[in-house]
Amino acid sequence: MSRGSSHNFSEIYLHLNWHCKGDEPMIRPEIQGRLYEVIEEYCRKIKGIHYEGVGGAEDHVHLAFQMEPFVLLSDFIGKIKGASSHGINKVSGAGTLKWQRGYGVVSFSKKHLPGILTYVRNQKEHHKKGTTNRVLETHWLELGTRKD
Repeated sequence: MSRGSSHNFSEIYLHLNWHCKGDEPMIRPEIQGRLYEVIEEYCRKIKGIHYEGVGGAEDHVHLAFQMEPFVLLSDFIGKIKGASSHGINKVSGAGTLKWQRGYGVVSFSKKHLPGILTYVRNQKEHHKKGTTNRVLETHWLELGTRKD
């Protein structure tokens, strides 16, 4: 690369989770597949977001993605939550899916991507067996803040 080039290198991998309002089991089997499609489609449309995988349980979603440094993370999270609930509620009826405020996000290195994707895609099994990862399951409500 030549001196003064405007090209940048970044390798920002993130794991994100967010919950249904009141931790209610709103992600029913009949909407789960469509919800994950909406999330993937939205991620693929956003410049600077590189979708890796999505999964979750009845009351929350996990998303793994790569992000370029110009993306405003909090804006992206607000938009993905809004687009996903809107996409489901448009088809399944108003109030079918509501998200609570907040989220949990952690970074990870590229070498951990396969393990993160396995974890994200096998959420129901992890919760059933009690083999969840505390760090990847943490969200802002567990930090002692109020529920909305």
